[in-house]
Amino acid sequence: MIAILGAGAFGTSLSLAIPAEVRLWGRGLTREMRQSPRLPGHALPDRVRVMASPEAAIDGAAAILIAVPMGALRGALAALPGTHAPLVACCKGLDAETGLGPASLMAALGWTRSSLLTGPSFAIDVARGLPTALTLASHARDDASMLQQLLSSPTLRVYTTDDVKGAELGGALKNVLAIASGAVTGAGLGASAQAALITRGLGELALIARLEGAQSETLMGLSGLGDLMLTALSESSRNYRYGLALGRGQSFAEDTTVEGVATAAVVADLARKHAVETPVLAMTQRLISGDITIHSALEALMSRPLKEE
Repeated sequence: MIAILGAGAFGTSLSLAIPAEVRLWGRGLTREMRQSPRLPGHALPDRVRVMASPEAAIDGAAAILIAVPMGALRGALAALPGTHAPLVACCKGLDAETGLGPASLMAALGWTRSSLLTGPSFAIDVARGLPTALTLASHARDDASMLQQLLSSPTLRVYTTDDVKGAELGGALKNVLAIASGAVTGAGLGASAQAALITRGLGELALIARLEGAQSETLMGLSGLGDLMLTALSESSRNYRYGLALGRGQSFAEDTTVEGVATAAVVADLARKHAVETPVLAMTQRLISGDITIHSALEALMSRPLKEE
């Protein structure tokens, strides 16, 4: 049995895709409700039981999936009763206080059996049973193997890696690039500019990740390039839509979680820490903070000294 804490769109979609018995808990979700308001039109099957509390959900669970936004992860962990079951974070981003990714934050807070489920996946695709491949990152080989078998299904394929840092940074930094990609499109700068920005930005992402101890091949896998392709090129991505609004000079719904906004500031700190230049990521952070316009950012990037690729 698997416990899922968090009945938002992604947590609910995982409950539909995972073949095992699932206990699902989420704020505002009651036992009488057979679908999450965050994923309308997708009824919960009988093997998914809605629980009244996190304590009831995790009792006897083989694994606990925490499907909350990165900004809510600390709070979710603080409210979690003691357990020996492996914890799997199902969010992307970097902690604003420590700069740590989800699994690393859990480990730092004392949850030693911590893993990360990440990769290119829109909740609606997972819920509809469309083919999806994800990465399960964990330092514990036994946990990774067990979780891979437990979570995989005919429509959900799970790969494993021990490069937790690479999986965390790929999933976090790509959100900043998705905002930049959306801004270029929103400003009408063309597909060529978008392609150049994503490519050069990916190089910056890989540089930061390597300096933080990640493996280069991880950044070219599902949790890096794969997730970037999905997030930076689709209006189904909140980060991309936020960028579109920035490029068009429009407002964006304040109650919508945009992980790349908080991550951009953390990335700027990482660049300063390693004393490296990350022009695309830096300009995106300034664009988000309102320090520069999209056209001024473009002018600054295009006027940089010429160099070898």
